[in-house]
Amino acid sequence: MAKEIKTIGILTSGGDAQGMNAAIRAAARSAMNRGVSVKGIMQGYSGLLKNEIVDLNAVSVGNIIHHGGTVLYTARCPEFIDPDPEKADAAIRKAADVAKSHGIDGLVVIGGDGSWKGAQKLSKYGINVVGIPGTIDLDIACTDYTIGFDSAVNIALEAVIRLRDTSGSHFRCSVLEVMGRHCGEIALWAGMCGGADAILIPEEPESANLENVLKVINENRARGKKHNIIVVSEGIGHSQELAKAIEAETGIESRATILGHVQRGGIPTARDIKHATMMGAYAVDLLLSGANNRVIAYRDAKYVDYDIDEALAMKRRPSFDILEVNHRVSTYR
Repeated sequence: MAKEIKTIGILTSGGDAQGMNAAIRAAARSAMNRGVSVKGIMQGYSGLLKNEIVDLNAVSVGNIIHHGGTVLYTARCPEFIDPDPEKADAAIRKAADVAKSHGIDGLVVIGGDGSWKGAQKLSKYGINVVGIPGTIDLDIACTDYTIGFDSAVNIALEAVIRLRDTSGSHFRCSVLEVMGRHCGEIALWAGMCGGADAILIPEEPESANLENVLKVINENRARGKKHNIIVVSEGIGHSQELAKAIEAETGIESRATILGHVQRGGIPTARDIKHATMMGAYAVDLLLSGANNRVIAYRDAKYVDYDIDEALAMKRRPSFDILEVNHRVSTYR
């Protein structure tokens, strides 16, 4: 018989992402409307260990749907990944005990795959868990979409468009670095949609080959193009050095812009709010059905769920097709 869920906890973990608040609101109100009490866990797993837990109600999660960041705050939790397995296990057991002391028998975890690993560990100590993919990087293999990605990409795209205007006025080359330490999806989408000459991503080291970048710039200049845009993923980095090398090799004035954490903030797009709301409600449905150790994904235009172990074992497939198509359309004869 499935365990009856009387109280759920909600936490956000890892990097913040636009839409997290919409997911919090949806999960909280979906649970309340079915007679389930809701607790908000502040600052992720770190706050759980410190017993930073508050009661949520319909009013306390009101008017947050359009806010960026997370009203529950977020933090890293080094205790959960202590290199000493015994210390890490002790921290996880303590976190489970704290949750149980508040009557929490179901937990909604909004974050990336690192956050899901924490949920996976908690599930072994009697807490039913469901994960929601909240990360701007779109770097989770089991899902076609992660909350925050669309907002972050549109911020990056706006930066590309603004830089193109000023670059065109000065005949410059602009190098724009966007977020994505291990994943180049933001660079790929923003670069292609912004008409970038070249896109450099960590999954394709050859894309960062200086000779290849110079070849594209020189060919486009020879065809009459008066400015250039190079979009670089954070995982490639060295954008300032790249701009200097381009200027030294071509004589074209080149500037680097590092967009940074501005990509995380601000009003989430309608797409992020929609997916966050649907996933938040779905997470509660899963918990109340007795599900445990599950994560939600958006695959083939449907909301589905996977066992966490299965989801974390999946291998991500970078959008190399975007890189290939952008190469075709960013040069012209």
